Amino acid sequence: MSSAANTAPLWQPDTDRIAAAAVTRFQNWAAERYGAPADGGYAALHRWSVDELDTFWKAVADWFDVRFSTPYETVLADRSMPGAQWFPGATLNYAEHALRTAEDPSRADDPALLHVDETHEPIPVSWSELRRQVGSLAAELRALGVRPGDRVSGYLPNIPQATVALLATAAVGGVWTSCAPDFGARSVLDRFQQVEPVVLFAVDGYRYGGKEHDRTDTVAELRRELPTLRAVIHIPLLGTEAPEGATDWSALTSSDTEPVFEQVPFEHPLWVLYSSGTTGLPKAIVQSQGGILLEHFKQIGLHCDLGPEDRFFWYTSTGWMMWNFLVSGLLTGTTVVLYDGSPGYPGTGAQWRIAERTGATLFGTSAAYVMACAKAEVHPARDYDLSRIKCVATTGSPLPPDGFRWLHDEVASDLWIASVSGGTDVCSCFAGAVPTLPVHIGELQAACLGTDLQAWDPQGKPLINEVGELVVTNPMPSMPIHFWNDPDGSRYHGSYFDTYPGVWRHGDWITITDHGSVVIHGRSDSTLNRQGVRMGSADIYEVVERLPEIRESLVIGLEEPDGGYWMPLFVHLAEGAALDDALRTRIKQAIRTELSPRHVPDEIIEVPGVPHTLTGKRIEVPVKRLLQGTALAKAVNPGSVDNLDLLRFYETLARTRH
Repeated sequence: MSSAANTAPLWQPDTDRIAAAAVTRFQNWAAERYGAPADGGYAALHRWSVDELDTFWKAVADWFDVRFSTPYETVLADRSMPGAQWFPGATLNYAEHALRTAEDPSRADDPALLHVDETHEPIPVSWSELRRQVGSLAAELRALGVRPGDRVSGYLPNIPQATVALLATAAVGGVWTSCAPDFGARSVLDRFQQVEPVVLFAVDGYRYGGKEHDRTDTVAELRRELPTLRAVIHIPLLGTEAPEGATDWSALTSSDTEPVFEQVPFEHPLWVLYSSGTTGLPKAIVQSQGGILLEHFKQIGLHCDLGPEDRFFWYTSTGWMMWNFLVSGLLTGTTVVLYDGSPGYPGTGAQWRIAERTGATLFGTSAAYVMACAKAEVHPARDYDLSRIKCVATTGSPLPPDGFRWLHDEVASDLWIASVSGGTDVCSCFAGAVPTLPVHIGELQAACLGTDLQAWDPQGKPLINEVGELVVTNPMPSMPIHFWNDPDGSRYHGSYFDTYPGVWRHGDWITITDHGSVVIHGRSDSTLNRQGVRMGSADIYEVVERLPEIRESLVIGLEEPDGGYWMPLFVHLAEGAALDDALRTRIKQAIRTELSPRHVPDEIIEVPGVPHTLTGKRIEVPVKRLLQGTALAKAVNPGSVDNLDLLRFYETLARTRH
């Protein structure tokens, strides 16, 4: 539970900002037309949005002028989870909405995309040019025989070509799926082989950390191992010729062809995203054109408060759902900043420099990057012109209280800080940014509109000011329509609906405070449970990683065969630090003082590094399995880990303990 729950807010929007926010204008408009509450602010609007779910989503579709080429019969034909049926009868196209701004002559030459690499020199792609390239590529995909429902894959970094390929795929009704080029061949095949793509877009390599990384051998292996491919499109990022049998990108994107947007059913698949796959094949999560369109309009237009004047930068790769979310910034006519490179090159402050160079108004990053900047004593406001930034948003893991304070002190005292939490599973947020609410240290501002977010105890009783399971009790349009290769839906059902039938259980521990904010305590499937008290690992990380000697940490709780409980804390030390008795004492003292004696680990063990998933999340469950004696090959999917060697340390430790 956040110690800040009853203290004054760190930030409060002023009356002008509240009045100007899109969510305020939406509430006033929905009050006139749809019976939304005119008074009571965001809390009243949220209550209405979950109580009157059908009316709320109809209002969202109207407010953002969603183009249904055939009308819907009803908003929600079946409310059950899984299996909710949204907008039956409706047809539309996601890409048509993403490119709608290009139809406005006054905006045609404005930048739709700003592409930045490690030179930090932004290169614009105008709305008219983006639309032209999508039109050309969509026509060529059709000529290659791509039909609605066919899968199109990308092995691409965060470059404009990836955005064009996604939009052209959506335009023809194909199903997009992508991996970042730092994924090895096995990791990519674990994903793509499940969905059997007919087209592969691939780079010859990429640049990261000032170095070139050749990927021609990997691409050749992907071609060999994906027998369903009918075409390979070569994107020469490092300047090489197209390999035999591949077509060069420029040949498919040079014509001046008006895009044709296939009108598909609301529930037609738009893309396949993947879970991290640490303990088996990644789940292939399928989301719909209409569901993503509405959810992202709501999230980007109302919660992020983005519009035509804004520039939207989020550090991400094409292997993470935040890339898909970033591209959806186009829906609100916003200029999207695509950065391809290392987050910390040539120095830790690199992302702030990109924000400065691109005039970013919403700057999204990871909590880990914020804490790395704090440790490296980066001073963003002193060293960069960040006057255009209205909001810094973080995700990937909970932003610790120190992260809130650092952003407030080092970026701007009048800064809207949005720590957000959601998941690949919905390609959106359950809780996070609200431009009209105060920010309390260590807390996400509120549950998102249309999301009946609750914290439940094991019996399914809602809790306030107590730790419980994150559940969502009503359907969201962007929830998966299904998992790929899950014909009876058993894997989908088992992932979210086994614990509380008919209710989405996400697998996070949260507290919902009495003022409606949300505190995330970490994953519930790796929860620490000492003497019957459940504790979140994130709370311990926050305290431990405040110490300058600790680069990163990992805590695991192990139920032992004799009924005992072993809770080791693994620490990756900063350069020059030593894990001596004095440091051990300081770590334990900090945890005891700031959390409780129950949170103090049984042992503190130095490790060569903390393993992560390919999208940068700490790996807790596989480490727990290794410590319980599970073999490495069974404890983790090797293709899902950033550094497999780090896991061998825990495997060896398990052997020496048993």
